[in-house]
Amino acid sequence: MESLVEHLQRFSELLAVSRTTHVSTWDPATVRRALQWARYLRHVHRRFGRHVRIRRALERRLQNQWGQEGASGSAPVPGLTNFQALGRGDLLLSLRLLENRALGDPDYHYLLRQLFPGPGVPDPDEEALQGSLARLARCRSAVQLLRFSGPGEKSALEDPVLKTQAELLLGRLREVPKAEAEGPSRFLSTLWDRLPQNNFLKVLAAALLLPPSSPRPQGEELEPGTPQTPGDGAQELVRWLLEKSDVLAAFCRSLPVGLLTSVAGRHPALCRAYLGLLTDWGRRLHYDLPKGTWVGAEPQHVSWEELYGRFQSLCRAPPPLKDEVLTALEACKAQDGDLQVPGVSIWTDLLLALGSGS
Repeated sequence: MESLVEHLQRFSELLAVSRTTHVSTWDPATVRRALQWARYLRHVHRRFGRHVRIRRALERRLQNQWGQEGASGSAPVPGLTNFQALGRGDLLLSLRLLENRALGDPDYHYLLRQLFPGPGVPDPDEEALQGSLARLARCRSAVQLLRFSGPGEKSALEDPVLKTQAELLLGRLREVPKAEAEGPSRFLSTLWDRLPQNNFLKVLAAALLLPPSSPRPQGEELEPGTPQTPGDGAQELVRWLLEKSDVLAAFCRSLPVGLLTSVAGRHPALCRAYLGLLTDWGRRLHYDLPKGTWVGAEPQHVSWEELYGRFQSLCRAPPPLKDEVLTALEACKAQDGDLQVPGVSIWTDLLLALGSGS
């Protein structure tokens, strides 16, 4: 008993260190030993979990130990507050290391290999650990996004890292109704507030472009409130974007034009919202007679060139997207008096330019 309590006390200290910059001095071997230590405690939990007397005696010792630490001014480590917590020490350790930006790249990549080990794990105990860590990864996709380094010039689904992050995000959305009382909207808003926003927008776009999964086998049921496919998760993303006007504006302004066109072609509701924003942006421009072009009143307003490029990309898409865009432009032109004279209605000028250059 004394030896076990000492192990628990040392592991509690290790969990506290895992949140500090001290992990910058670690190497993969240190991470491996720490995970092995956590697995040993999980073995203790599995071995004595059904022995009520031993479990209660151990919990009393742990509570006494942590009570003494609290009285001395050092708070107990969150998570190891009871015997049941011993079974998830590996999850606590892995989560804290992944969230710690001081963790070196070699150590981080080692942890990722533990999260996504691939097939062929021979040891049943090791296989159980891998399964726990994999569930952690699915439930903490935000941690992965924090390490995302941007896709460069690749399209959304051509970049394997971006595609993986999109899949993790949709997977987490499928689990949110079970784990979060506030639902997907609060979860996505939290990610928006905490993560690098430009990268998160790219992950959203990639998730919206992922193909739907194959249907579930007949007879397989899900828990109530759980979406059935990544396609349903994509609808949660669409709903959230439409609820958050500031995020939607950033989404439509920051992402590459071709990527937005692809998203608009897949999601009619977002297409209508995107067209609404383009219309608003167009109405902020006025015709500068000396310059002979449309200009914005403020530096942050879109330019004529940008507006034309966005409509041009949409009009190069196949029907029905192209037809919907042209119909919207014609409606705006009609509201301006359906004039054919250049320089009077921006919608007339856009239709003329698109007719000759699309």
